[in-house]
Amino acid sequence: MKIIAQSLPNIPWEDRPSGSSELLWRYSKNPIIKRDEAKGSNSIFNSAVVPFNEKFAGVFRVDDRQRRMNIRRGFSEDGINWKIDDEPINFIQETKDPVESEYKYDPRVVFIEDRYWITWCNGYHGPTIGVGYTYDFEKFYQIENAFLPFNRNGVLFPRKINGKYAMLSRPSDNGHTPFGDIFYSESPDMVHWGVHRYVMGAGYTPWC
Repeated sequence: MKIIAQSLPNIPWEDRPSGSSELLWRYSKNPIIKRDEAKGSNSIFNSAVVPFNEKFAGVFRVDDRQRRMNIRRGFSEDGINWKIDDEPINFIQETKDPVESEYKYDPRVVFIEDRYWITWCNGYHGPTIGVGYTYDFEKFYQIENAFLPFNRNGVLFPRKINGKYAMLSRPSDNGHTPFGDIFYSESPDMVHWGVHRYVMGAGYTPWC
């Protein structure tokens, strides 16, 4: 097996539990982050963590006590103990007009070439894929949404494919989606998306 990725000498690791034959196993002291660990939080989940400056940085979905969904930045020395910001990320708009966000949730982060790209489910007249980036986890920039509503759960590939950015997404409806077909799309610039291709479907067993 050959793994093409950044070296992670300090990644937290726990050996396989005795008697386990699972491909992946859960950390025995889960949950790592308690639901009320950030200021004013009702729940914290769907985190997106990447190596950063020989430590770790992440973007977290944090629902406040009114169940308003937004995303916040966090840092960790060891990937286990986290300090999450008290307030949501304040994106600098790099859009034609300010992009409305009724909510933000399910963030993902990948490093491509010179920056960290962030995607999330963005509330813009229904769920769609919000896109932003940061170079340093200090300033965050928001660009145009990738797709029209209704779509959610956009996942960028961590490197270009044939010179294009590539993303998997799940076209949806405006509610709790009872289906989940996945499509591939590509873009030359992270703004204009096309070449949409069917990848796989949920069949009769939907996922969320």
